[in-house]
Amino acid sequence: MTDELLIERRTAETGQHWVEVTFNRPEKLNAFTRGMYQGLHELCRSLAEDPTVKALVLRGAGGKAFAAGNDIEDFLGQDQVPYEEEIRAMFTALFELPQVTIAAIDGACVGGGLAIATHCDLRIATPTSRFGYPIARTLGNALSSPVLFRCAAIFGESLTREMLLTARLQSAERAYGVGALLAVTSTLEEDVAELVSSILGLSSVTLRTTKSQLGFRAAALEPVPDGEEELLGAVYAGPDFAEGVRAFLAKSRPHFG
Repeated sequence: MTDELLIERRTAETGQHWVEVTFNRPEKLNAFTRGMYQGLHELCRSLAEDPTVKALVLRGAGGKAFAAGNDIEDFLGQDQVPYEEEIRAMFTALFELPQVTIAAIDGACVGGGLAIATHCDLRIATPTSRFGYPIARTLGNALSSPVLFRCAAIFGESLTREMLLTARLQSAERAYGVGALLAVTSTLEEDVAELVSSILGLSSVTLRTTKSQLGFRAAALEPVPDGEEELLGAVYAGPDFAEGVRAFLAKSRPHFG
């Protein structure tokens, strides 16, 4: 595993286990690299076969961000559509875990960071946290449909439309108001610890069966549309993405048509 992804297996006094993962690039607001996605995917594959672990907590280092999307320089070094598919496979593995997954959010939770959070079971955040997909004013790319649908399932279609179509970030208070957050708290570490402790005392049969049932429902509601690869391929080959890349490299604002 990379040092950018810190993984710690913990054991309660009862002998039950949970895993905590810290996205460890605070100087980059924990923006994800391909190596971080691959490391998280590898962890998910391992946890899927580990009945001794009951919960997974994800958090960002530094106190300024859960994760601020993808590292653009790393992203631009890839063939974008296959890379998107690789990332989406990681999201699916996270969503399908039998463990209860918790996103402990402190600060910016945008782009790929928001996608990770919406593929968790529960989200808890500090009052200053912000959420969104501001890609319409940054890179001029587009979300894959399953990621978009997952956001709508958690935040509701109306707020998801606002996130994408206005590129505005949303407050923790508003996210809590639509049910996307379990709680907004100034004592994040204590509240997450209490939440994990309560989960460790619950029936594993109930938790795993419920997650499996909800997973079947989500798969039925959120299939990948036909032509998705061609649609995203046109986006990444198009003029807006080219302008977004130009502006990013020049450290200027993009001018979209």
